Amino acid sequence: MIKLPQISIITVNYNGLSDTVELLNSIRKFAYPNLEIFVVDNASKENPEKYIATHFPEVIFIRSEKNLGFAGGNNLAVAKAAGEYLFFINNDTEITAGCIERLVLMFDKRPKLGVVSPMLCYFNESDKQNGDLIQYAGMTAVNPITARNKIIGEKVRDHGQFNLSSPTSYAHGAAMMVKREVIEAVGTMYENFFLYYEELDWCERIKKAGYEIFIEPNARVYHKESASVGEASTLKTYYMNRNRILFMRRNFSKKKLIAFSAFMACATIPKNLYGFFITGRFNHIAAFTKAVRWNLRDVRGKSTTKVEF
Repeated sequence: MIKLPQISIITVNYNGLSDTVELLNSIRKFAYPNLEIFVVDNASKENPEKYIATHFPEVIFIRSEKNLGFAGGNNLAVAKAAGEYLFFINNDTEITAGCIERLVLMFDKRPKLGVVSPMLCYFNESDKQNGDLIQYAGMTAVNPITARNKIIGEKVRDHGQFNLSSPTSYAHGAAMMVKREVIEAVGTMYENFFLYYEELDWCERIKKAGYEIFIEPNARVYHKESASVGEASTLKTYYMNRNRILFMRRNFSKKKLIAFSAFMACATIPKNLYGFFITGRFNHIAAFTKAVRWNLRDVRGKSTTKVEF
């Protein structure tokens, strides 16, 4: 009998035990025979260790007394994981039948594959007649001037139009399987992002090391993120803008950064400030300007990952 490669599943819990439990139940339901599961608790108000130990004794629980962010929480488990492949998955997701096996098979097919993501669909948005509502079927590259990119298939009904595995510029942090060899070659996710852009930055390093990044739509994960996004919080405004600039600084040449900085000064900053002003979201103006200032301070070596809001 052929022994299947060991997979380390890693998920981070932050005040979301009910979602984590549903993810763990889905992993049990669609059992993979050679698996270790890590739940990292990122300083939740109530420590779920006892509950996890009682109801999921197969899980390796790690508790952090400080919220280390997405990358920091995942990296705690990476240091202990023994799997040949590491499957990073958000706690507010559920896997489907054959998902893990199909992702593993991709590595057998493509020796230079470093990372593969399944197709992500919005949870509770499936429709037998109209098909699942897609959240992610790949991503385009970040534009070196605008710092923007697009998610392929976002909010489009699945009719099999994305049924072939294909290269993508970036994996999705909500669900991505990474070869251990890749982590040994490029290191773990950069923790200074804290929230947003960690996986994009990681993918840039992985591509530069000569590895491929793919989407495997025949593996599917349902994500409980809402398809109808309301007004962003000041936390999101701060980290999305702070980290977009940080991402550009870390991954583009000085020449491209000059073009990006000019676009930022002439278009992005005025547009955002005007939009926040006319809608009366003055607290977002403070969050946005703080994000820009953080990058100016970071150039002088005074940055911090401290949560600002």
